[in-house]
Amino acid sequence: MCLELRVFYPYRKPHGREFASRSREFALMSASPVLPAALSAALSARLDGRGRQELKTRAQRLSEAYRARQPTAGTIRDEADALAYALTRLPATYAATIAVLGRLRDEQPDFMPARLLDAGSGTGAAAWAASAVWPELAQITMLDRSQAFLTLARALAADSGVAALETTDFVDADLTRPPSALAEADLVVAAYALTELAETTLPATVAALWKKTTPAGGLVLIEPGTPRDHARLMAVRERLIALGARIVAPCPHQAACPMTGDDWCHFSVRLPRSRDHMFLKEGVVPFEDEKFSYLVARRAGAPAAGRIIAPTRLAKPGVTARLCGPAGINETFTPRRDKPAFDMMRRKDWGDAVAPSSAPSGENQ
Repeated sequence: MCLELRVFYPYRKPHGREFASRSREFALMSASPVLPAALSAALSARLDGRGRQELKTRAQRLSEAYRARQPTAGTIRDEADALAYALTRLPATYAATIAVLGRLRDEQPDFMPARLLDAGSGTGAAAWAASAVWPELAQITMLDRSQAFLTLARALAADSGVAALETTDFVDADLTRPPSALAEADLVVAAYALTELAETTLPATVAALWKKTTPAGGLVLIEPGTPRDHARLMAVRERLIALGARIVAPCPHQAACPMTGDDWCHFSVRLPRSRDHMFLKEGVVPFEDEKFSYLVARRAGAPAAGRIIAPTRLAKPGVTARLCGPAGINETFTPRRDKPAFDMMRRKDWGDAVAPSSAPSGENQ
């Protein structure tokens, strides 16, 4: 059976030698995974006079702590630690966040936030990503309990050349207990923050963050793309639905997640590595693939009719894709002979939204 598919988000994740040419194409869009030039320059400026080997040692210690799921509140001891962390983790956090926010913008065109709360902000990756996706952002608040992170985030924002970033309100507070006096925001983002919390604290934390969204606002949660973090997000999803939220992405429905067993919902974004990034992480290729899971919750709005939940497979006969939709998970095939549908589908990839005009071919998974 042929499919007619409507493209919501035209970017296809590049592979291999495609990376250089496709990254230049993607850089022309506001949702580029490449760090903004001002942010890269601000980070580079803070390397002056610092020994690269010392930063590498710190980065390796922090990486080990990150893999051991040790909270950054206990591992980021000073500004040098914060800088080492920013050089190694900020690029991937930024890339994952801007991928999610770019899709939110394209799939929910009525959503135009003016006020942002970056909760558990770290060095401010989510705030930078949001200001790139929505240049009209007027007010930004970064909340974190690490003074070292806030100090570096303040310095980076001051060099941004973006009014909303330059006038950011920095709040020293715990993500699990945002101050009651903190104003509501149209967009509340917690990127790679919940993963550090004890599971018992998640329901109350998510409820507090949801409470900080305006009636027309949205809550975006982005986590590492691991089975553990997916499972935790599914518990958070249930909590948000119980609070009256509508999950508008990535899920195309409000029912229970159909993924079971060893399967989990996650996506991937490819980002370039700078020379310093490669040195600190001992990388051998000039790019990395960051896998992430996420949720977008709103009080209004409808999700996409379907979403591609695995890399598409392009072959001579046509394109095969795995879709999640209201009826569950299906594997679909779009034949090359159906040129309009094939031309659309061949440009799509993992994470893209689709709107099939008829029941997909293939078996429910």
